[in-house]
Amino acid sequence: MLKFYDREKELALLEKIEQKSYKTAQMTFVVGRRRIGKTSLLTNYFANREALYFFVEKKNEALLCEEFTEIIQSRLNVSVFGVLKTFKDIFGYLMDLSKRRHFTLIIDEFQDFRTINSSIFSEMQNVWDCHKNESHINLILCGSVYSMMKQIFEDRKEPLFGRATGRLHLKELDVSCLKEILNDHYQAWTNDDLLAFYLFTGGVAKYVELLVDAKAFTSNQILNEIFSENSLFLNEGKNVLIDEFGKDYANYFSILMLIASSKTARTEMESIMGMNIGGFLDRLENDFALITKVRPILSKPSGRTVKYRINDNFLIFWFRFIYKYRSAIEIRNYNYVKNIIERDYAMYSGQILERYFKDKIITSANISLIGSYWETDNQNEIDIVALNENEKTAIIAEVKRNKEKINLHLLQKKASNLVKQLPGFSIEYRWLSLDDM
Repeated sequence: MLKFYDREKELALLEKIEQKSYKTAQMTFVVGRRRIGKTSLLTNYFANREALYFFVEKKNEALLCEEFTEIIQSRLNVSVFGVLKTFKDIFGYLMDLSKRRHFTLIIDEFQDFRTINSSIFSEMQNVWDCHKNESHINLILCGSVYSMMKQIFEDRKEPLFGRATGRLHLKELDVSCLKEILNDHYQAWTNDDLLAFYLFTGGVAKYVELLVDAKAFTSNQILNEIFSENSLFLNEGKNVLIDEFGKDYANYFSILMLIASSKTARTEMESIMGMNIGGFLDRLENDFALITKVRPILSKPSGRTVKYRINDNFLIFWFRFIYKYRSAIEIRNYNYVKNIIERDYAMYSGQILERYFKDKIITSANISLIGSYWETDNQNEIDIVALNENEKTAIIAEVKRNKEKINLHLLQKKASNLVKQLPGFSIEYRWLSLDDM
């Protein structure tokens, strides 16, 4: 079992919220992609505190409430009189009880109430509004279907809109944490191993835990684990995203596969798919937070030179290699897919290395803006441009796995038009490789 790493900021926020709840009721919603460690964070923090943990299984409401009643009696050492057959009864009982004693209620996979009884959210709103001013409950509502949780709390048409007093969006473990984990479990790691760990897990806690438990730390060891019999990784993209996308998942998956395969312009994708995908791209970006629209740095926000990138490292890998070659996966011809990955690994990992250094610069340098630069028809591409607009300093960087392949003179030549847009800036050219990780 992997020890609990990182999350100092999130733990501090949970502490702050809990202290507030002693005075007045708090409702916090927690979001983050599946496997990111939301449940671990909450159960770790509240392990030695008076707290109830409800997991919303997709089953009959009365059976679910029977289970919740047993948890209440056991954890709070109270006798519940009468039968609480609906969640409205359960929630009303707990809100009333919280007027006399403080405790935390965690409801996990909260969005799944919608499939059990769609009126639960409006019933909760009524109970909350009636009791919150006298209550001392610390209510934490946790969900892994990002779009549904966002809708429940941020859509004006939804009954719980405006009720939450706090929001916690759990992100991936950062690079420094991945280094700490490797130091604890595989002291012989190289920069190539660190890049592989970053590339395949993306800092998602569950994937890190699975690889650590399997003692898989090099790219070859990780690939052997991913393509082992009964591997969790092979169906993971579907497991993470099917609930998000619903019946339209095939179109969304096709778009994500194209982006992962470096088909990043809308016109290019529409040409391949033979359909207008503007609505799908908009929802992938704004509703699901899975992709980001990228323009050349310093270009106008309304500029038409746009590319798309997938935000999640693991999903880039999954769509590029597992979903794309799913026919071979279905017949368990894993070596076929592994050979393709090994063939493309140097180029593919080089692209992820660029992302690594962007993350590193964001956390270590004093900058106001970071991005990439390219001109028409992808001419004069520059991997990283980072600006401090106040101090008028700029970092212009080329990223390659092998430092010997970086040509400083060529980088300066490619940047000539960019530098003209930065009058008065002090320019620092950097060449970044595996050696600099």
